[in-house]
Amino acid sequence: MSQTTDIESASDRAVELRAALVSDLRAQQKITSEVVEAAVRRVPRERFMPAGTDLDVAYGFDNSVVTKQDEHGVPISSVSAAYIQARMLEQAELAPGMTVLEVGSGGLNAAYLAEIVGPEGRVVSVDIDPEVVDRAATLLEENGYGSRVRVLVADAEHGVPDEGPFDAIIVTVGAWDIAPALLDQLREGGVIVLPLIMNAVTRTIGFRRDGDHLVSRSVEVAGFVPMQGDGAHPDRVFLLPDANGRHVRLLFDSSVPDHLGRLDGVLTTRRTELWSGVTIGNGVSFADLHLWFAWFLPGFCRVAADEGTDLAAERLWFPFGVVHGAGFAYLALRTAAQGEGFEFGARAFGPDGQRAAAAMVEQLRAWDRDGRDVEPCFGYWPTDSDHTHIPAAAAVMDKTHGVISISWS
Repeated sequence: MSQTTDIESASDRAVELRAALVSDLRAQQKITSEVVEAAVRRVPRERFMPAGTDLDVAYGFDNSVVTKQDEHGVPISSVSAAYIQARMLEQAELAPGMTVLEVGSGGLNAAYLAEIVGPEGRVVSVDIDPEVVDRAATLLEENGYGSRVRVLVADAEHGVPDEGPFDAIIVTVGAWDIAPALLDQLREGGVIVLPLIMNAVTRTIGFRRDGDHLVSRSVEVAGFVPMQGDGAHPDRVFLLPDANGRHVRLLFDSSVPDHLGRLDGVLTTRRTELWSGVTIGNGVSFADLHLWFAWFLPGFCRVAADEGTDLAAERLWFPFGVVHGAGFAYLALRTAAQGEGFEFGARAFGPDGQRAAAAMVEQLRAWDRDGRDVEPCFGYWPTDSDHTHIPAAAAVMDKTHGVISISWS
C-alpha cells in the first residue's frame, strides 16, 4: 500500500470517528446546539494532537491527551476530553459574531470557537507558556485558522491588554479564583465558563454576569490541569508515614487544621470503621457528595497513597478524607446489605479516629437528606459587590478576590 493510500485511509477513518463522536456527544447531551455540532464535525481533531496519537484516542469521548509535562512529569498542558470541550462550548452560549477569549491555549478549542463565531466574530487565545502558545499558533495556521484566532502570551490573572470587552470567556485550566481583570473585560450579560476549584473539588461552571456579580447557569463535573502564574494556588500537603516508611499524602486547599503533628503515627494504629446506612445503586453517580464534603465537612482533604501502603492496596477511587484532632478518616464503600449497590461509610485511624469517622458519616447523612439529587446553584461575588444580596440560605466560601455562594435547593 502506498503512502498516499495510507494517508487517505487515515483521513477516511478520522471522518468516520468524528461522526461517531458527534453522535455520542449528542446522545449524552454534551452537544445540544446546531452551532456546536457543526464545529465539532468540521474541525479535524486529530491534527491538534501530539504526533503519533492513535485516532481512537483522539476521538475518544473522555480521553484527555497530555501535550506538555513539567520536569517532574506532571502534566501542565493537555488537549481536553471531547465531552468537556463540547460541554463548555455549550455552556458559553456562543453565537456567530461574538468576541470570545480562551484562557489556556491548545489550538483545538480555539478552532472550534472560530467555527462557531464565524468570520464576523473574533477569538483571542492566551497562555502563560510561550512554548504552548507557539504550538497552538502553528497548529491553527496549518489548519486554516491562523487569521481567525489571535494567540498571545499573557497571564490572564492580569487580563488581556488592548482586547475586549468579551461576550464570552472560556477558561480551560483549573482556577482557584476569578481574576478581577477578567471580569472587567466581560460584558454585562456575558458568560464566563471555568473549572472553579472549591476546597479541592472542581466544577466547570457557566456563570452569567448580572450587574456586580455572577450567577451560575450550568454545571459540569470535570478536572483540568491547574492554572499557572499569579493565579496559581498550590495545595498544602501533609505526609502521613506508615509503619514501612511509605506515605499517605493529605492535600488541603485552603483551611488547614491546627496541630497536624498530632497525626504522626496514626497509620500504625488499629483501623476502625463506621457505616452510615446511606446507599447508592450500581453505576449511579454521587459526584455531588464530594462537593458537599468540600463545602460542609470541616477538616476535609484529598488523599493520595504511595504504592505499597494499605490505602493504595484498597484502590481509593474516591480519595476524600477528613482530619479531626488526632484522627484521620477517609470515604469508604462496601456492598450494601441487600446485595445491590453500595453503602457509604468511613474508615479511620488515630486516637480521634472515631470522631473523624463520625464527622464524615454525619455529612453523608446530611447530603442524603438535603443535597442528594439536587443540582446546586452558585454565585460569585467580587469583593466590591453588594454582599447583602447573597441569598440568606446560601453558604459562602472565601476566595482572594471575592466569595462563592452555593444554594442547595
